[in-house]
Amino acid sequence: MRELFKQCNACKGCELYRSRTNLVFGVGNEKADIIFVGEAPGEQEDLLAEPFVGRSGKFLDEMLREIGLTREDIYIANIIKCRPPQNRDPKPSEQDACIHWLEKQIEIIDPKVIVCLGRIPATRFIDKDFKVTKQHGELIQKNGRIYMGTFHPAAILRNMNNKILMQGDLAKLKEIKL
Repeated sequence: MRELFKQCNACKGCELYRSRTNLVFGVGNEKADIIFVGEAPGEQEDLLAEPFVGRSGKFLDEMLREIGLTREDIYIANIIKCRPPQNRDPKPSEQDACIHWLEKQIEIIDPKVIVCLGRIPATRFIDKDFKVTKQHGELIQKNGRIYMGTFHPAAILRNMNNKILMQGDLAKLKEIKL
């Protein structure tokens, strides 16, 4: 993984590398059965070079603890490795330029489960028409893995009414034979 990090750190596949403070490659257990995938780093992630370290990250950590997991048990990464300006959604062209890094991470880790946090990862990995509000928590067998789309932690922080839905989604991970 160290060599892949070096290659990714040198990437100039899109313009986002110009404005980043740090590459946000991914962190966690490189032998994990579960990978959580977000869309792109935010301001705190860019500053600290680690995904999900701001308010959303603290909330995700809380949700993981509720199902008996910690960051040491899983791997967390984003589709995009550099922060988009003003935390905007990554453009499709930026996703296309960067997705191969995440695909290589997944190949190296070889998880059994990929949890897509939010619409953008779910539409990339599960189905281009995936609707988080309707399909969250569905366990989908695809390419020898189990995929699940659920709410992005930031979306829950904006609408705490959906917290119980995300809790139910993540609780399903305990039922999977890993």
